[in-house]
Amino acid sequence: MSSALTPRSHTVPVVADNDNRYKAVQAKLTKLGAAMDDATVELESLRRSMQANASQTECLAHDIEDADLDPKFVALTADVATALAGAAKEVRKLCGVANETTDLAYKTRRTHAKLYRALDDIRSNRREKTPKPGFFNR
Repeated sequence: MSSALTPRSHTVPVVADNDNRYKAVQAKLTKLGAAMDDATVELESLRRSMQANASQTECLAHDIEDADLDPKFVALTADVATALAGAAKEVRKLCGVANETTDLAYKTRRTHAKLYRALDDIRSNRREKTPKPGFFNR
């Protein structure tokens, strides 16, 4: 059984700052999607590991029962197996949420591009200064 909880990927967290320019928002959404992709992979790996540990622990409970050890150790070992299986089930749910968040991040990026890319192209390619967003709403 392995208990190493070291992250395998080195995804840099997405910085939440006040830079709301089109390209900055697109970059943040891309980073968020990639980070969530990595989290989904890590969570699935964790789930498989926990499930394997639960199975091994269940076998161990049977082995120590067959060896006529004190029943309290059999019960405790069986409880650990049950807890690991339950935790693996919950990690599966979390993995689903992470996957859904990944999909939403990429969908949001596409929608943002659809709505604002043309405006960014216009603003980026003109020499004259343009009003800041919200100027005309005053």
